[in-house]
Amino acid sequence: MSTAALTSAGEVLADLLPATTASRARVRDAALVLGGAALTGIAAQIAVPVPGSPVPVTGQTFAALLVGASLGTRRGLLSLALYALAGMAGMPWFAGGASGAGGATFGYVMGMLLAAGLVGALARRGGDRSVLRTAATMAAGTAVIYAVGVPYLALSTGMPFGQAVAVGLVPFLIGDALKAALAMGALPTAWKLSPHCG
Repeated sequence: MSTAALTSAGEVLADLLPATTASRARVRDAALVLGGAALTGIAAQIAVPVPGSPVPVTGQTFAALLVGASLGTRRGLLSLALYALAGMAGMPWFAGGASGAGGATFGYVMGMLLAAGLVGALARRGGDRSVLRTAATMAAGTAVIYAVGVPYLALSTGMPFGQAVAVGLVPFLIGDALKAALAMGALPTAWKLSPHCG
């Protein structure tokens, strides 16, 4: 293990942003939480319908995982909770400009909240420092999203679970692999370029 990895153990990328006092740290954290929610909402607008599925391909899951990895558990959870609550309250920033709770894809939003927390915890333990660790971290987060989203899809639509898997999981596996590949390049590179690792 390198000296850089040892000196940054227990940190996530957001911890590298300076905050010299407790009040500045609170302001920084609030800005990061708001920014993470906004990034997820903007990414959700990149939505491509999938024929035969009520679930579109979006940038939302990628953003949620990046937010969790970059901000850590607490800030990542707060960002996705803010995203979910604002969307439930009527802000049109769920996939394709949707809002409200209870739609067929709302389980994926709840899964993203949990995934951001998990990915943040793994990142704090070094899960975003190397290509292989980042791949495992993104896979774990993606699994949580589907573990909540697919059963919710089945329950909310009344479709059999096997059909929910066929329309709410299988069509997205290649896209998820591409998103993981992007993260595998971006997160370890960000650590290598950070002044902390110089």
